[in-house]
Amino acid sequence: MKEIKTVFELVAEKVFSALKTQGFTREKVADSDKELVALFTGEAVAYSVVYYIAKMHMVLRTCRMTEDGPDNEWSTMATWMFDPETDGTKEAESIANDFVEAVSATAVVKRVKQAKKKKGDDGNADPLFLAKRFATFFPELKEIIKEEQESYEEFRGVYFVRTYVIDRVNALLERGAKGETNKLANMISTQYSNGDMDTRSIITIVILNSIDEKYAEKFRALLSEELQKAWSYAVKLKGKKVRPEKEKKSMYAYSADTLR
Repeated sequence: MKEIKTVFELVAEKVFSALKTQGFTREKVADSDKELVALFTGEAVAYSVVYYIAKMHMVLRTCRMTEDGPDNEWSTMATWMFDPETDGTKEAESIANDFVEAVSATAVVKRVKQAKKKKGDDGNADPLFLAKRFATFFPELKEIIKEEQESYEEFRGVYFVRTYVIDRVNALLERGAKGETNKLANMISTQYSNGDMDTRSIITIVILNSIDEKYAEKFRALLSEELQKAWSYAVKLKGKKVRPEKEKKSMYAYSADTLR
């Protein structure tokens, strides 16, 4: 138990270091025999890092703040497996870096500052945020994402996923590594739950409908119940024409036009 507390504190402190610059405070929270918890509160949003001892899950969550504190309607942003018997500092560092990237993403920081979303609104994770989540599995995507952002006014979510993500996902499923597959399923389920309409459509119609049939059933069983149902509906659209993504202007379009 002592070892997992040390690892948990490493992750929690890295997350706090990132949040402190955004004006967050770390609150005192008592651990239990079932979970370890670190809570960070801001003016409008709260984050928590939780380690569920029995499940061996390290989770990053967020909820809104009220006058009385967190509203405790937590949404999961990321989930990682951490087995104290086989995992160590290296794995903890990876988890910490992923959590830090999640709370430091431009879209997330902007939402924290504005705090305009209300309960019942559309989800708040966009296609760019989804793409960055895939970059935690496929690091080479980070540079491609950067190039997309620099070249286009809006991030081309559908194009990016079709071009750079689908083949990598199928390759990961082909490898069949249980840990990787479970993490991917958890990530996709979380992003579907938190995603806006564009993100949800990309996950179901573009990604899940493009998974090789050899791996589809096994992978489906790992997804959240909500996403399993959504995939069942999306399958009916497979092979049908769906309105293509609106062409987004290049950042250099104006200059190109003036040279014609």
